[in-house]
Amino acid sequence: MQLTGSQIVIECLKEQKVDTVFGYPGGAILNVYDELYKHSDEIRHVLTSHEQGASHAADGYARSTGKVGVCFATSGPGATNLVTGIATAYMDSVPIVAITCNVTTPLLGKDSFQEVDIAGITMPITKHNFIVKDVNELAKTLRRAFVIAKTGRPGPVLVDITKDATADKCEYNYEEPAVIEPITKDISEESLAEAVELISKAKKPFVFVGGGAVLSGADKELREFVELIDAPVCDSLMGKGAFPGTDDRYTGMLGMHGTKVSNLGVSSCDLLIAIGTRFSDRVLGNPKTFAKKAKILQFDIDPVEVNKNVVVTSHIIGDVREILKRINSMIDKKDNSEWMAEIRELKDRYPVTYKDSGLTGPYIVETIYDKTKGDAIITTEVGQHQMWAAQYYKYSRPRQFISSGGLGTMGYGLGASIGAKIGNSDSTVINIAGDGCFRMNFNEIITACKEHANVVEVIVNNSVLGMVRQWQTLFYEQRYSHTVLQGDVDYVKLAEAMGAKAYRATTKEEFNEAIDKALKADKPVVIDCVIDLDDKVWPMVAPGQSISKCFDENDRD
Repeated sequence: MQLTGSQIVIECLKEQKVDTVFGYPGGAILNVYDELYKHSDEIRHVLTSHEQGASHAADGYARSTGKVGVCFATSGPGATNLVTGIATAYMDSVPIVAITCNVTTPLLGKDSFQEVDIAGITMPITKHNFIVKDVNELAKTLRRAFVIAKTGRPGPVLVDITKDATADKCEYNYEEPAVIEPITKDISEESLAEAVELISKAKKPFVFVGGGAVLSGADKELREFVELIDAPVCDSLMGKGAFPGTDDRYTGMLGMHGTKVSNLGVSSCDLLIAIGTRFSDRVLGNPKTFAKKAKILQFDIDPVEVNKNVVVTSHIIGDVREILKRINSMIDKKDNSEWMAEIRELKDRYPVTYKDSGLTGPYIVETIYDKTKGDAIITTEVGQHQMWAAQYYKYSRPRQFISSGGLGTMGYGLGASIGAKIGNSDSTVINIAGDGCFRMNFNEIITACKEHANVVEVIVNNSVLGMVRQWQTLFYEQRYSHTVLQGDVDYVKLAEAMGAKAYRATTKEEFNEAIDKALKADKPVVIDCVIDLDDKVWPMVAPGQSISKCFDENDRD
């Protein structure tokens, strides 16, 4: 049948079982929005307050559901406002499809009103992107975009469509979505045998889990693997929830703000098994001294990650769930009781603790964990509060912790929480934010209220850019250059003005009362939690130092 390009866009979304789109209309994409209006009973559109909020919401939706997130924007500034969200998704391997529309084909390259080369701009931060000028190419391009976003290592794809292509007509025929199979072609018998031999000879194995284990849905196979090889487990920020934080084998996060147990344990192990992780600088510390006593065995879907940041002994390329399935069928149950006793002794010696007086970030996170019985979806912004959320909430399942790890995007979490809530309407969704991050995209509270996305926004308010101030205190001789947030902004009144309920907490008692009310509320809630400006995240590894040299407040006295 003959359809316009805008009709084809909507039909292709329906083919892909897309139920929600986050976006913001404008002149160039008006044809698509006009068609979307006719299908509002099939595809929900969430009008965000800013295009960046749309990209973050699509990201949060994708991370929390495992589906592809979709966002719309018009040409020029509408498209460029998506860039930070696209880069955030790219750095953390999140499948989103961003659909933008551009000026008509004759106006391209002529500095036309609201014209920008968004494909050129986003080339380094997408898995792939397309410019569609011919309506006959539109359907197959959109279908290909979804395949690319989901296949192998996921990531964002951008499709830019000229306005005339949305108006022109061509023949359209329905197609079932392509079935995406896990990548296994490079999982060789030789590499499996080599891995099994390394595991069988190891006396002190340590498992390090990254975001790839979450993306592949490998949590069941991972637990079986860990039991078989009798090893402790640590994770990266992106790996949270792949292995339960409540398990006795779990030692906490690895790296700059990792636990002493994880950092010292990895520094002492004889085999480090890295599963779906990119060995970022925040994990490695000094790469020359990282895990120097260990052989390193890496499982990853992306061959580019092998030997990129650290040289490994052996590796297997492929979907990590499939790798673990095959490895589990090949290894015998091991007994590393002496090594596990050594790890338990480290856990007893170096528990993660915080000062008990007054309202603090760790107390806020622990209280949220207790009040939600560990079952909430937690999103975060970036900074001290993000690290506290990683340290003090025990994540028991994949896709429960949603945070910008690679790009470190301040202003990410609120939009992401809206996407997560819309994708998981029956779940409690809480965004833990710093006051500096809240200032960046607080306008999305309007979106949450309008869409009845009843998220809880917890502002850890220390009136400074906390993580930057921590570095200024420790490494810059207390020169607090522009990290004090000026102005007496009343976040409670601001939130109420946008339609949310809001509370202020300056004590533990006030926070407990506020979070109880928030969890029962029938609309979005903002809690402004006032803490001391000099509270710090511990433990810590100084930049460029070995992770074995992690220290906390007591070590500096």
